[in-house]
Order: sequence, then structure tokens, then C-alpha cells
Amino acid sequence: MEKQTAGRDILGKLAPKFAELNDDVLFGEVWSREDKLNLRDRSMITISALMAQGLFPQLKSHLELGKKHGITKEEAVEIVTQIAFYSGWAKAWSAFPLINEVYSNENIEEKHGGAFGMGKENTSNEWLEPVSNELYNNL
Repeated sequence: MEKQTAGRDILGKLAPKFAELNDDVLFGEVWSREDKLNLRDRSMITISALMAQGLFPQLKSHLELGKKHGITKEEAVEIVTQIAFYSGWAKAWSAFPLINEVYSNENIEEKHGGAFGMGKENTSNEWLEPVSNELYNNL
């Protein structure tokens, strides 16, 4: 896992000790214990806990982190569906748009050939077809 600096970057001047604990202890020591739980599992647990508490700005950040750790959109939806029965239906309703936002551009270029989509292969020798033969013949 790359070295975490978000605490120092965002809160370093306001709350330097909190930023240090966030970056060095929470992410530096706890999250780095991959011999105990891998990053994907830690992300699933964290997503569940944040949704249960209704901490949606942090949930979005951890959905993004979970995506980097290999959690698919379908798995994120399943996590929220599972937790909804234990933490609240309204919280699930609030979490689904975040999942959609985080995973909205997933594989867009692979699936659709970029932002404009994949066109059909040109198998003819002509680059463009005339709008009408009549117009074409009067040139």
C-alpha cells in the first residue's frame, strides 16, 4: 500500500496530530497489516461500518479505495444491500448513488471504444456514401 498523506494534505495545518495519527497509525500501521486481513477485506469492512453510521463523505472515499482494492460495483451493491437490513434502509438509499458515481466510468473505453462509442467497421472501399445519387451526378 502506498504511503497515506491525505491527513497531512487536508488537515496538517489545522490538526497536525490528528493528521499524523490518520496517516501513520490508521493507514500506516493498521491498514498495512495485510498478513492479518488483505486490503480488499479491510475495505469491505470499512465500507460496511461507514454506511452503518451514515458517514457518506467518508463512505465515498472508501468506495473509491475499495474499487482500487478490487471490489467490483456488483460487490459494493451487495455489501450495501446486506447492511441495509442492519443499519437502515434510508442509509442504503443514500449509499447507492455514491456507488453509481464511483463506478460510473468503469471500463467505459473497453466497453464502448471511448466517450463517443465504437463505430462499425468500414469494409467498403468508399469513405463516405453520397447523400443522394442525384446530387452526386450533378457535380
